[in-house]
Amino acid sequence: MRRSERTAMPIQLTSDAENYLKCLYGGEIEDDPLPQETPDDRVVGELLRHALVRPSDGTYHLTKEGRQQAENAVRRHRLAERLLHDVINVHGQQVDTSACEVEHSLHHGVDSHICALLGHPKTCPHGRPIPPGRCCRERRGPGHAIVTPLSGMKAGERGVIAYLSSHHSHTVQKLMALGALPGSPVAVMQTFPSIVFQVGQTQIAVDHQLAGDIFVRRTGESE
Repeated sequence: MRRSERTAMPIQLTSDAENYLKCLYGGEIEDDPLPQETPDDRVVGELLRHALVRPSDGTYHLTKEGRQQAENAVRRHRLAERLLHDVINVHGQQVDTSACEVEHSLHHGVDSHICALLGHPKTCPHGRPIPPGRCCRERRGPGHAIVTPLSGMKAGERGVIAYLSSHHSHTVQKLMALGALPGSPVAVMQTFPSIVFQVGQTQIAVDHQLAGDIFVRRTGESE
């Protein structure tokens, strides 16, 4: 079985150990600077005990199992960032700080539920790749995403606006002024040449770029 198709056995690590694995992953897999300082003996002992790192040239490197555990930790962290940024509207340095606290709660399949909720995002808010999980590899198509951009919906589909996501505050303000508010039921009327959707009794036409900033939780087909 290929590495990308297997799932590492869950190992409950301390947050310090997971953070060091993420640093090693960044240095070995993503060409980030390798950590210059060795963690304390407690963290090293924990990682050696689970055979997640191996000593080499005065430092430590990921084992095969360690790489998988590190990838899972990176995935949970970046999904937490995506959740905080897109749904809870947390921005700046607070995204990373808060994600460090939230990620440790995304075990036991919770990360798969969050990933599906967010529509299997490919990158974190900083543009770094989110390692795909089994839920991403096994989905048969975009129709399985629970939350999706309005631009990815078909005519006849309906849902509820989950959140608005844009780097520009004026874009969010424009959408809200049009009536596209989180919690509002929507129905897609047409998708070409522009996207026309209905909110309440009002029909709104937007271009595909603007529709990409409206994220909708699908609820079914229009009657």
